[in-house]
Parts: sequence; structure tokens; C-alpha cells
Amino acid sequence: MGVRIGTSGFQYDDWREILYPRGLPKARFLERYAEEFDAVELNFSYYGMPSARALAGLVRRTPESFGFSIKLHGSMTHTRDADDAAYRAFLEALRPLVDGGRLLAVLGQFPQALWPGAEARAHLEKIRERFWDLPLVYEFRNRRWIRDEVRRWLRSIGVGTCCVDQPDLPNLVPPVLWVTAPTAYVRFHGRNAEQWYEHETSAQRYHYRYGAAELRPWKGRIERLDGKAERTLVFFNNHFRGNAVHNARELKGLLGVSAGSAG
Repeated sequence: MGVRIGTSGFQYDDWREILYPRGLPKARFLERYAEEFDAVELNFSYYGMPSARALAGLVRRTPESFGFSIKLHGSMTHTRDADDAAYRAFLEALRPLVDGGRLLAVLGQFPQALWPGAEARAHLEKIRERFWDLPLVYEFRNRRWIRDEVRRWLRSIGVGTCCVDQPDLPNLVPPVLWVTAPTAYVRFHGRNAEQWYEHETSAQRYHYRYGAAELRPWKGRIERLDGKAERTLVFFNNHFRGNAVHNARELKGLLGVSAGSAG
């Protein structure tokens, strides 16, 4: 089984006494994380341009078997005003992950306001051209993207599809088991419908812990995805108060995935 299970981000103070001991310095969080998980999704790259130096540091702090998924910068997915220099900088920053064989995927998460018109497709195809030799995955937040025509188009340009578990709300994307590239990808956002749009801080949106009855059906779904893909990545983004850690551990148990990156 080529399934890797981890979380979206790892530097959360409210994970102390759940994953991190109370007195553990934050500079050692990643090392502790890598004892239990063999992959992480880096989200900081959405908010600020990553650097090769920073990513090389993450590589040095983790075992060779540990891999990274990294999110595209917001100027590429949301404001869509990134220039050539921004794309070059992002690609240069990825070099330590690529050269070290640690890059699992590049994730483009697009806003709910983006719908599948000609202009949007042209932009997404241009991103594919920029990252033509890397494992690229798109996550849509607008239900209008979920059409067979889009699935065929993604396959034709070699882009993976992110399957999401999130609240069942109008216009949001339901879980779709599409494998349109060698990498299958799943993100668990939680099902906190009440605070998805109405919240004081964005972290509250992800305040949700899946119960066993909610995770159990995903065992078969992930196995089906993995049967069609070369690699299957699963990340829990319900990070608030350590919910992601609890659920990632539980799903690893369901799937029989080894306990740590060294396993």
C-alpha cells in the first residue's frame, strides 16, 4: 500500500501534550512529528514565498523516508497575479525537496469563487506548464468543477485531483474519488458546518474531530484510490486543538499504516 498519512502543518502550540511534550522546544517539533508520521503538508508557502534555505532545513531535520507536500503561494491560486519572477522563486525554493527526492506533491488550492470558465482553465493550464515535471494536484472549493468533462481535462494535462471531506454545504465540493494523475490526494477539513463561514478566527473553521463511524468508510475509499494510483497522500487539516493528530492516528490504525516514518 502506497499510502502516506499526515497532517496539514505541524507547528501548532495547541498540539502540546497531544503530540508534543509540554517542555519540547518548538524548534524540535518536526523531529517529534517525524517519529510518528512520514509526510507533512506545508501550508506556510501559501502565505509567504518559501525559500530554498528554509526547505533545506526541513529536509535535514527529517529521515530520508519522510516526504513533503507544499501548497502554492496565494498569488498563484487566489489573487492570480504572480509574475514570472514569483514562479521562478517558488521553483528555486523547491530545489532541496526535488533534489533530495522528498517532494511528494505541489498542491494548488483554489477559492470557492473560482468557477470553471475559459479564463480559469487557461490559468490552471499555465500553472501546469510552470510545474510541468512536478507532481501537481488541484483542490477545488466550487462544486461546479465536479463534472466528467473536468475530470477528463485534468487527466489530459496530468494534474491530480484532491478529494476533500468537508461540510455538506451548498456549492462546496463533495468527496469525489477521482484519480487523474499518478498521485491520489485526500484532505480532511472537518465537518464544522456551523463555523465554516461564521467564525472569529479561521482556525475555528477546522475545529472538528471525526468519530470512528465517520472515518471507517474512508478505509475502503482510500484503498480504492490507492489501487489506481502510484502514491496516495492523506492529510488532516482539522488542526484546531490537535484534532488532526487524533484522527490521523486513528486512520493509520484502520489502514494498518506503519507508526512512523522509519517504519
